[in-house]
This record gives sequence, structure tokens and C-alpha cells, in this order.
Amino acid sequence: MSDNRKFHLPEVVRTPSRFRNAIGKYRLNRTDACTSCGKCVEICPYGVHVMKRGRVYVKNHYLCIGKECPNPCTLGCPENALSFRRNPTFDTMGDYRWTPDLLASTWYMSEFGDVPKAGLNYRTGDSGGGFDKLRIKLRKEEESLDLTDEDIDLSVELNRREDNAHRVKIEVPFYGGGMSYGSVSVTTILSRMKAAKLLGTLCCTGEGGYPDELKPYDDNVITQVATGLFGVREETIQRVRMVEFKYAQGAKPGLGGHLLADKVTPGVARMREAVAGFPLFSPFPFHSVYSVEDHKKHVDWIKAINPKAVVSVKVSTPTDVDMVAVGSYYAGAHVIHLDGSYGGTGAAPEIAKKNISMPIEYAIPKVHQFLIDEGVRDKVTVIASGGIRTPHDLVKIIALGADAVCTGTSDMVALECIRCHKCESGRGCARGIATTDTELVQLMNNDWGTQRIVNMFLAWRKEIIRILKRLGMKSIKELVGRKDVLAHLDYINK
Repeated sequence: MSDNRKFHLPEVVRTPSRFRNAIGKYRLNRTDACTSCGKCVEICPYGVHVMKRGRVYVKNHYLCIGKECPNPCTLGCPENALSFRRNPTFDTMGDYRWTPDLLASTWYMSEFGDVPKAGLNYRTGDSGGGFDKLRIKLRKEEESLDLTDEDIDLSVELNRREDNAHRVKIEVPFYGGGMSYGSVSVTTILSRMKAAKLLGTLCCTGEGGYPDELKPYDDNVITQVATGLFGVREETIQRVRMVEFKYAQGAKPGLGGHLLADKVTPGVARMREAVAGFPLFSPFPFHSVYSVEDHKKHVDWIKAINPKAVVSVKVSTPTDVDMVAVGSYYAGAHVIHLDGSYGGTGAAPEIAKKNISMPIEYAIPKVHQFLIDEGVRDKVTVIASGGIRTPHDLVKIIALGADAVCTGTSDMVALECIRCHKCESGRGCARGIATTDTELVQLMNNDWGTQRIVNMFLAWRKEIIRILKRLGMKSIKELVGRKDVLAHLDYINK
């Protein structure tokens, strides 16, 4: 996290699903003709079949890759006792952006710390636009750089102003976005924070305050100041190295935030200095900020409380987002965080996500070029968020002009979110992620959650390095603004 510390990557530890039957793409069927000869156990490279007490069982349906298997057990069985079919439950999950394949491939990465070898599309969704229409123009495998993974630099400096603030460097080109205590459980928040520390990066508290459980991770915490000012205290601003102003959220610009009454438990109310059982609203916008001059007063306020703080400004992507970005720079911000419309949890209204604000893949190159024209691009760090689902999405948005990305939904999927879009409901998430219900929170523990997120991001890191080698680049910095390495499906061969 800084130049004077030697950073060591955490290790991958296989971390299976916490549920008895993990959801997979295929279901295997074994008939009574099976003689338990063990041939399927012998030939399956994925551990789908197991031998136990002289009997053969299908233990891990979810690891079967079906017709893409190079040596299928269905053909190798001498008794023809095996068959497979597509799992109907699998196809009920997700949506066009988070397809069943993307969900299952993220779960695979979170278990094994590597991308799936076959059977799942882990690169794109099926939205018909955005990142799903962009492709990375890779060199042939034999033309890749002959370097070790350690030779590729993925670190990103967050303070480029060379002022008195902390010189914060993250070891990977991503950090965790704000998810507040109240919208998600403290177990979820703590799992993300612990993973951020292990990965040498940061994670944001969101606007729900600063739970005591996070204090051991102060150096890796971004504390957020949002329009509701929930949980904002001088003491927490002084403890951290980075503070984020949230002026708008890309998934619901102009709408503010809303935490339903059922999720305002006594603990959440105490943290937000509110009343338990009553809904909480975050207005839009800050009613004290209507100009760059007002904005500068906000930045100066943080710097007066903590002169060493790196200040980030999170905004949505209106059509004049380039002017907003340069205004934030001149107001004194170190980081411009652009949040696109594809992000947000299941609580974000679809009418807002699909009809307000500019897609992030249009906003980033516009801001990148405007900052170049202003002569300040090398003085500010541009962070992109709002729909970054995969390492391939990350590479694409950095090639369009961002320096790094902020993640959110992918972290939740690592914890086995199924994208049921019930995050805002009373008890919240049935999987114990986006909930404050005391019973549901017990479905997950911190160690399991931390390792799942660590595994997923180690898989991302490995894939980003592989892509950079195929692009002939030694550093993630070389990728910034390299639109020439991208192709759009609508314009290929035209």
C-alpha cells in the first residue's frame, strides 16, 4: 500500500460453497446399471465423481462442464450408466448483464482462485451493448512477453498532486466500493475490508458510518461522506488515509438513497445516529454545494480536519461530466471517481439505471481526453465504477482512459449472491449478504467471506497479467487510454 513497505500476496485457499448443493450448469444422472467400477472417478479431471466405501457418487455436479469436457465420463462409462442435462435452476438465475455463466464463473474463481478452464463464459454477459460489445485485441500466445507475473506492475498511485497528503499506492488496479452498514451486514463489510488489506488495496465504508470492527483496518479504509451525513465524525476522518465525497451514485443519479425501516435495526440506528425502525433518506444533492467554489469548501473542510487525507470525489456521469471532473481537480481532489449506470445493488430502481446518466464506457474517454486537453491528466487519478464485473471489463475501461476501477457487485457475487434483486426488502438477502437480520447474518462467517473475495481477486490479478503480457505491456499504466487495443463488434470488418 505504500512505497516503503514490502508487500506479499496472500495465498489461494480452496473455499467451497457454504451451501450443501452448489448451483452448477449441468446435472449428472447415474442409473442402476452402474457397477461402481470407478472408471468415471479415474477419467474425470474435475473431481465431479467420488468413490466412498466401495460406491461411486456424483458429489460435485457444479464442477461438470458437460459437452466441453475433453474426456467425458458419459462416453467412458463401460455400462453407459451416465448422462447429463442442463440444470434448469441454473437458467433461472441472473439477468442479461449478470448471466448465469458470469455468476457461476465468479463462484468458481472465488473457490479456486483461477478462471474456469472451460464450460463457462467468464469474459462477457449478454446485455447486447457496453462492455459486452467490446473485445480486447490480443497478440498471439507465442508473441506474449516472456516475463514472470512478478515482473508485471499492477500498482496504481492514488495521489498524483505531490502535495502534503498521504502517498497512497494500491498494489492492484481496483478497490472496494461503498456499501454501508445497514444496506449490507457487518460480516459482509468486514470480509471486504480484510480482503482489501490482504490484497494491498482499499475498501469504502459507504455512508452508514464506521463500525468499531473496522478499526484494525484503518490504513485500508476509505470513509465516505454522503449527502445524509450518516455516521460522519471528525474522529473517523482523522483516522483514515482516504476520504470519499459521494455526490451522486451512477445507478440512481438525482434520487438519493433510501434505507427501509425494517433494515434500521438498533445497531444501524446507533451507527447512523437515527431512530430504530424508521426509514432513512439521503437527499440529492448536497444542498450546500451548487458550484465549484462550494465544492472546494467541502474539500477544504476535509483537509482542515485531516491535512494528510487523500480526497476522492464520487459523481455520476451527466453529459457534462468532463466539466465536473476538471472542476473537482481544481477544487483540490486527488481522485475523480466516475460511477456509471450499470452498477448498484438489487435495490437500485431499474427505471433510473436504464434511463438516467451516461454509460461509463462513454464517460471515461470523454473525461480522460478533457483532462489531457486541460494539461492535468497526470495530476489526477481517474477511477471507474458501475458494472465492472470481470477482469476483462477492468482491462477494457482502463484502455478507455481510467487508471483503476472500483468494484461492488462482483464482491457480492463472490459471497454467493444470486442476483435475486431483493436487497432492499425487510429482512434483506436470503443468503445473508445484504441484510441486517441477526438470524440471516449468521449464514456467513468472516473467514469464509474474506477468503472467497481474496480468491476471486487473485484470479482477476492472474487474468489481468495474462492479458497485459498478450498486449506486450509490462505495467497497467501502459494500458491507460489505449483505445487502439479494443475492437467493437459492430465495427469489426466494416
